[in-house]
Parts: sequence; C-alpha cells; structure tokens
Amino acid sequence: METLVLIAVIVLAIAVGMRWIHLLNAQHDARISAYRFSEPMPRPPGLPGDTGRRGRHTDADR
Repeated sequence: METLVLIAVIVLAIAVGMRWIHLLNAQHDARISAYRFSEPMPRPPGLPGDTGRRGRHTDADR
C-alpha cells in the first residue's frame, strides 16, 4: 500500500512539474512575441542606408 501511495505521489509531482514548465514556456513565448526587435541604435543623419559589409558588395563581387 505504501508503495502505491509513493508511486502516486511521484506521478502527481511529475505531472505538476510538467504543467508548470509548460505554463512558464507559454509565458516566455508570449513575452518574446510581444517584444519588438529593431536596430540597436538609430542611424546618424547623412549616412547612406546600409553601411555594413554586405552593403558594399556588388553583383560583380559574387
């Protein structure tokens, strides 16, 4: 009898843990989707649109 109670408690603890992890993952996904990613800093006025390494390549370079 004690073994059955112990197994039931372990199964219940695993189920509660799985549910808790699922809820935390859903909360984390919602937080990621709500965050708006953008450029780290605004471009200073007077610079061309793309100053990165990829912006300087032309079709002849490839």
